[in-house]
Amino acid sequence: MKVRIEVVAIDSLMVRLFDSIDEANMPWMLAASQRLSAALGTHLLDLVPSYTTLMVQFDLPPAEAKALIVQALDGLQPDTGSAGRRHEIPVWYHASVGPELPVLAARSGLSEDEVIRLHSERDYPVFALGFAPGFGFMGLVDPQLATPRLSTPRKRVAAGSVGIAERQTAAYPAVSPGGWNLIGRTPVRLFDREREGYSLLQPGDRVRFVAVSHAEFLALGGDDSPLEAGA
Repeated sequence: MKVRIEVVAIDSLMVRLFDSIDEANMPWMLAASQRLSAALGTHLLDLVPSYTTLMVQFDLPPAEAKALIVQALDGLQPDTGSAGRRHEIPVWYHASVGPELPVLAARSGLSEDEVIRLHSERDYPVFALGFAPGFGFMGLVDPQLATPRLSTPRKRVAAGSVGIAERQTAAYPAVSPGGWNLIGRTPVRLFDREREGYSLLQPGDRVRFVAVSHAEFLALGGDDSPLEAGA
């Protein structure tokens, strides 16, 4: 790993730790986040982790901030002792709310049940939050499930929709446009202004999607309204 620091703005620097997405990056990213938070203290305005980078915003002269960052990351070692929370998120996998479920199955030569099994049999680290408040980018899905984003994004994706894009997976926290391949829906509220921290998921957390029946989905407060035609 070779740390590189790139200028983003007059008050922001990008710390690049890796060049490719890998689950093994997460302990390093968490360790770097902790060191940078401690080193910059009250001068840290924002710290945004992603798959391979951390964006650092500060209220210091840039040269001073860069020096603190370099010093903080000297001798960096992965953090293996303070993993984030583990979440089990129920999902109703069904074509009425996940129209790409049968498409993905046909494309990969799998049955729909096999797609569901592969998607729900592993824990996914949350690499980053972005796109919308509470939207957690997770991965990596089984290579057999990897599929490109839709060529034409939908204008309206229902809250709780669970999808796949390439080898990433995510659940939409609110109604929004989106181009991910939808395979199901969760009743879990992923972003809540009444919750401390607002977002259920945080970088470094791990998520296991759990397949539930239609009845269980409704009992948990899920909305089974099909996607609007042409949306």
